[in-house]
Amino acid sequence: MSQPDTRIQPKQHFEILDGLRGVAAMVVVIFHMCEAWNGGDHARQIVNHGYLAVDFFFMLSGFVVAYAYDDRWHPANGQRRMTLWDFFKRRLIRLQPMVVMGTLLGALLFYQSASPRVFPLVAATSVPRLILIALIGCTLIPIPISMDIRGWQEMHPLDSAAWSLIFEYIANIAYALGLRKVSNRVLLVLAALSAALLTHYLVTTPRGDITGGWTLNALELKIGFIRLFYPFLAGMLLQRMQIRIHVRNAFLWCSLPLVLSFVLPRFGTPATGWKNGLYEALVVILLYPVIVAMGAGEQVSGRMTTRLCRFSGAISYPLYITHYALIYIYTAWVAEGKFTPAQGLAWGAALFFTAIAIAYACLKLYDEPVRRWLNRRFLVTGTTTP
Repeated sequence: MSQPDTRIQPKQHFEILDGLRGVAAMVVVIFHMCEAWNGGDHARQIVNHGYLAVDFFFMLSGFVVAYAYDDRWHPANGQRRMTLWDFFKRRLIRLQPMVVMGTLLGALLFYQSASPRVFPLVAATSVPRLILIALIGCTLIPIPISMDIRGWQEMHPLDSAAWSLIFEYIANIAYALGLRKVSNRVLLVLAALSAALLTHYLVTTPRGDITGGWTLNALELKIGFIRLFYPFLAGMLLQRMQIRIHVRNAFLWCSLPLVLSFVLPRFGTPATGWKNGLYEALVVILLYPVIVAMGAGEQVSGRMTTRLCRFSGAISYPLYITHYALIYIYTAWVAEGKFTPAQGLAWGAALFFTAIAIAYACLKLYDEPVRRWLNRRFLVTGTTTP
């Protein structure tokens, strides 16, 4: 008699969605470079809605988590049942190594970003205090404003992008403890309520946009949770209900509206910020589910497109979590007038490709080897985690 399979089997990746994640991560890098030149004025931002990439990431996360794990809690065909601890180990192994790397890079380059104009606390921060903040950052525990060492009141002043990983972990915990058990009908109601909450916030906030979530105070935490709820739940629903849209050249026809949603100019005026808020609500609530459904509905085709999707998908997370160490330095140089806008374009291009090179090096020399070792050491199967 054959023995039942006691391993947790790996699953196929959605390579188009992986590629789209990479596209969004690259836009995030460009968006943060452009921020250095806008003087704090969103209306002057060239890649005006680049921050919506985070909301897109949350939707992809909900989709991928539901796809990868929904049927592993009570599997068929004699496969091993996944426990809560199995799930948490897998998510930690997938996400935490690069959190550590992003924090260490930020610490290594911290003093290179000293600037009285934009980072007034850097020069006065002692090495022991920097080491303390780095150790805390490696755990992803957010720091209070009183412990800020940069001047931007960030949860993670060594790696600003890490704020969204806190909400990613919260979503994963909520999924494991409760969301995985609810019916599609309940999930639909929760998603609808979250969409209403998101829309209400966006059309009533004086900000006129969904930016925020990176400071440890009541307002920013509220914004972070509003940004998280709907996209993550909608992503889960798309997978559970098997909503797929079939189009040829799906990667192209997904990438175009995705990038367009990031680069369109800001809508309305400071007095009519609700127009911009309504645009962002429509993008997150309606457009991004369509893009995810299109990306999941087709297999990537063509040698070049396949390689592009695989490469951009592979570096997407390392790029997102490590690029801000360079952004801090670039922002400081712009604030201190070290180069003209024309020179800044050249330096920006160099930063962009350097960030990609660093991400790829981190992936191949650190992230993948570390995750393989952790998989062998702590998981039943040696396969990589989704």
